[in-house]
Amino acid sequence: MDISALCPTADGFLFAALPNWLRAASKIDYAAVGVLIGFVVLVYLFRTIFSKVGAIAWVTAKETLLQPLFLILSLAGIFGLFIFLFLPYHTLGEDIKIVVSQGLTLIKLLAVFLAIWTASTSIADEIDGKTALMILAKPVGRTRFVLGKYFGVMIAVTFLFLILGIFFVNSVSYKLVYEAIESGKEMPTQAECYNYVVGILPGLVLAFFETIVLTAISVAISTRLPLLPNLTICLAIYALGHIVPLIVASSAAQMPLVGFFANLVCAFLPVLDHFNLETAVAMDKAVPLSYVAYSGAYSLLFALVALILSLLLFEDRDLA
Repeated sequence: MDISALCPTADGFLFAALPNWLRAASKIDYAAVGVLIGFVVLVYLFRTIFSKVGAIAWVTAKETLLQPLFLILSLAGIFGLFIFLFLPYHTLGEDIKIVVSQGLTLIKLLAVFLAIWTASTSIADEIDGKTALMILAKPVGRTRFVLGKYFGVMIAVTFLFLILGIFFVNSVSYKLVYEAIESGKEMPTQAECYNYVVGILPGLVLAFFETIVLTAISVAISTRLPLLPNLTICLAIYALGHIVPLIVASSAAQMPLVGFFANLVCAFLPVLDHFNLETAVAMDKAVPLSYVAYSGAYSLLFALVALILSLLLFEDRDLA
């Protein structure tokens, strides 16, 4: 296959601009490798300090990473992010914004699906298959079991996020060069590529925060229900968490019955629209670090509530 066929110009001017993209990509990749190494060290310290919970988490994460599903989701995500680069969006030179928005959404949905699947197979299936009973027969309490499973799922989900996130930021940096040539604009510099990618990182972080919340909810549901009900409930929560806040803010909330149910849902379910800033990131609107910190605290608080609920549901579950 002739790689120059991917260029929007027949004379291959795209390759003359590749050095700028490669220099920016190298800075991005160095930072990404640093984050990956830091995460591995953090996992090692967690396993060492919290030996029992860490052991359960490590086994859960290792089993998930070795499952074909993890490889399938990783390849599907990379393929989707790659295809987004070359799809014609007909936005008059603004294709990069669509690529960013779609990329963030794709990564988030794949991570959530992995979290739901892993929680169901590692908790619900082990309970039904009496494997959990054998684990709890050892000096491991139910609290450690649930926490270990949750952190194990999060380790696998974080690895998927890092893999797709690294490919995503590199592809966005490349898209800037591709878009400039396709639109006949001035070629972006190394600094412009790098700064643009740094600007979309808050959106990636917020998507990860949303995954933290949905993973905790999935773990809680898995203590009682198998995969299919878990998937259905989590998808319903995902939809309501994004749609209901918009209803509350709209004129429809002025109707007493609609407003009552909308506020009731917001009171008991996570307001996932807090994490939905794909459009703002794609439109080059700066996301304040204070907002990211607030959203992180909100996600951790709701995840804690969901984990407490999972412990209550699992505490009186008959495993025999």
